[in-house]
Amino acid sequence: MSFLNPEPEKTEEPAAEIAQGARLMPRITIQAFCEQSQTAQLIESAIHDRRMSKVALTTHNGGIEGAVETYKSNPTPNLIMVETTLPPDEIGSALERLAEVCDASTRLIVLGHVNDVVLYRDLIRSGVSEYIVLPDTAQSIVNAISEIFASENAKPIGRTIGFVAAKGGAGSSTFAHNVAWSISQSMRQDCLVLDLDLAFGTAGLNFNQDPPHGLADAVLASQKVDQVMLDRLMSKAANHINLLTAPVTLDRTYDFEEREFEQIVEMCQSSTPVVVLDIPHAWTAWIRHTIATVDEIVIVAEPDLASLRNAKNLADTIKALRPTEADPLLVINKLGMPRRPEISPSEFATSIECKLVGQVPFDAALFGTAANNGQMIAEIAATNKINEVFRTIGLSVTGRQETSATARGTGRMRLPAFLKKRA
Repeated sequence: MSFLNPEPEKTEEPAAEIAQGARLMPRITIQAFCEQSQTAQLIESAIHDRRMSKVALTTHNGGIEGAVETYKSNPTPNLIMVETTLPPDEIGSALERLAEVCDASTRLIVLGHVNDVVLYRDLIRSGVSEYIVLPDTAQSIVNAISEIFASENAKPIGRTIGFVAAKGGAGSSTFAHNVAWSISQSMRQDCLVLDLDLAFGTAGLNFNQDPPHGLADAVLASQKVDQVMLDRLMSKAANHINLLTAPVTLDRTYDFEEREFEQIVEMCQSSTPVVVLDIPHAWTAWIRHTIATVDEIVIVAEPDLASLRNAKNLADTIKALRPTEADPLLVINKLGMPRRPEISPSEFATSIECKLVGQVPFDAALFGTAANNGQMIAEIAATNKINEVFRTIGLSVTGRQETSATARGTGRMRLPAFLKKRA
């Protein structure tokens, strides 16, 4: 049971009945590091709870030290659970070592064997989400996870990333889709792609999907959209990646109010760790509002004068719209196009005062083949260096920068939530 909570009286209420009205957990990834086999079995049994139907849960051996070794070279999930048999006065220093190799948004549940109120208060004060004293029940573990991610006052888990082109044809959709693929496959984070170009979007083509329903059904629905409806409209492109595609029909116009997409984006953000918005090259009230409210903006441009002018206008406007948020990031695409005079990427970035996070050479054969096959670059050319650019962009927009132990130990990254108050 949760730390220091008194043992409730047994009411013999069926587990199915208890969970019937409970909220489902969002699409999160949980990794547990156990010191005892009984603890691993306990945690694994929690996945059978109805509330955990969308959760990806794995168990490992090694406790806190096992977690430290794992995350020196691997990205961290949304939630880490660690079992420890350490004395209370050694747990804090062990968690500090874990914090050095974790992402800033990671949540932590500690499973311990000491029923100590001072330890509990120290851990909660330092930012640990929950301390559970073993032995306990699977239901208590699920309740603790639910309190973090599915309660009424739980913060959205999703990070929203918008890709916008400086001019038509610059490749923002291609970057949005390939970066989303990289996040989902190399970081194993669940990712949702929203194709906001309802008339001419390419997400369905690029992922070789033709679902009967998509984003338009949610936006144009006469009844109020809820999470169940949104889940039904999503199509699965691969492991860890889902789509809300555009209808790509011209039988109606798509004129929307300023906040038309706001509720849908917020719902996606509450259920999926990474939400990638493929924003059309246009300037309307709803596009401006969407750009102003997402967590990260990536401007995709070609190294020419028209792109420079438009990117400068975009960058200045975005900075004015969101003065307290991060500046937009810049990607230069189609470098080295034959016979075209070009502006150097560094000069381009300096001129618009944005951080350059990627530059990709012109390769009509590679990108044309991927588009015609409905595949990502990593699927048709896994060893191509361009995939490293997509991965670097993915690390940057998700707040990870580098995944190496060296980079994480430099102190440039924020401490994870479970040690934020000790900093």
